[in-house]
Amino acid sequence: MIELSRLTKRYGDQTVVDDLSFSVQPGVVTGFLGPNGAGKTTTMRMILGLAAPTSGTVTTNGRRYDRLTAPMREVGALLDARAVHGSRTAADHLLCLAYSNGIPRRRVTEVLEQVGLAGVAKKRVGTFSLGMSQRLGIAAALLGDPAVLMFDEPVNGLDPEGVLWIRNLMRGLAADGRTVLVSSHLMSEMALTADHLVIIGRGRLIVDKPTETFMRSQGIHSVVVRTPEADDLAHRLTEAGAHVTDPGDGTLEVTGMDSLAIGELARDAGIALAELTPQRSSLEAAFMDLTRDSVEYSAAAGPIQRQDLVR
Repeated sequence: MIELSRLTKRYGDQTVVDDLSFSVQPGVVTGFLGPNGAGKTTTMRMILGLAAPTSGTVTTNGRRYDRLTAPMREVGALLDARAVHGSRTAADHLLCLAYSNGIPRRRVTEVLEQVGLAGVAKKRVGTFSLGMSQRLGIAAALLGDPAVLMFDEPVNGLDPEGVLWIRNLMRGLAADGRTVLVSSHLMSEMALTADHLVIIGRGRLIVDKPTETFMRSQGIHSVVVRTPEADDLAHRLTEAGAHVTDPGDGTLEVTGMDSLAIGELARDAGIALAELTPQRSSLEAAFMDLTRDSVEYSAAAGPIQRQDLVR
């Protein structure tokens, strides 16, 4: 697994990663989240030995990355899909990596097929779209059949089929018992993919929890209720201690009481219900609320008015 202990990185007087400690366990997909400038990429670079910590330690399988005897056989990583020699073909790019790491040539063919690039193996990488480059980067990460995998924004440039493919790939890798760390800004995708969340802001740890636990703790739960007797039900719910918002269209939004209790109250009062739907905040909403004070650049709310442009 990957273990960080009080990891800190400073550039001059700027602290990018600040006393960060967490571990990435095998058998689950861990989502590594944070606003722009939170220190995610710097942290991943330190895990891979591409940046030296100012203080603290980071190990993979108990050792620093530069002490691993066969790095690509133990850790596979995608940090920058465009960091390839554009004049090489996809197959040659992977062959160079394979030869330099003692990986059998057959693995090149296997991973190209796995990521869907077998048909363009002889094409020059410089002609690839961003989505194709992402697939090639993933192929490189898988080349050594490692037990630990790290992906930084792996779904950038992928079409819907590609997004579904990488989601299933990551979950399949975790199901095989591998350690999978994924950084992404797509909250909707992380909600579907990640079993565990590590969220940082301004270089510091904010959350280290299973996804479901985080959602239960952060989400504002409410229940949408529709009934022809909205006024009567709203009165009874308020008396029972619930908070009720009434838009005036026969639909109530209720917080402070779950759907079972609302249904039982309505049944006992003889009130017919046309709808009783539990609502839960999305991961995106919970993330935005939690990291509001950690955003590096915040745009003005609302559209720019025309008169603001001509003054």
